[in-house]
Amino acid sequence: MSKKKKINKNKEKIVRSINNNIRSSVRKLNPILKGIVGKKVDIAIRDLQFSEKRITKDIRKTISSAVANAENNFQYDIDNLVVKEAYCGKKIIMKRFRPRAKGRAAPILKPYSSVTIILSEIKKVESHGTKG
Repeated sequence: MSKKKKINKNKEKIVRSINNNIRSSVRKLNPILKGIVGKKVDIAIRDLQFSEKRITKDIRKTISSAVANAENNFQYDIDNLVVKEAYCGKKIIMKRFRPRAKGRAAPILKPYSSVTIILSEIKKVESHGTKG
């Protein structure tokens, strides 16, 4: 039994930025990330700028980092970058306790998350018809 390696035909370089240990839950991050997928980078950053959520500042930093990676490592044009994927995952949960009545204690869970942003470059499609 020999293992065959799959060869990627379209040698598209993945531009990725990962932000570990964001102090927010996955449940709060998911709707924000779903709102920016498929948008151009400058539009996504602008939408996050005017969001009222506290955590959008960290997501903006992650997107800016991905843009810097694309520009420096792969020489991509910033104007053609699009958010291809944006997802988050669970990390550690800090457990704290709050004193309650009658000598009891109630747990406080402080979740952390990791955010991954993947960018891709859109290419202009040439038209071959007579109408353009």
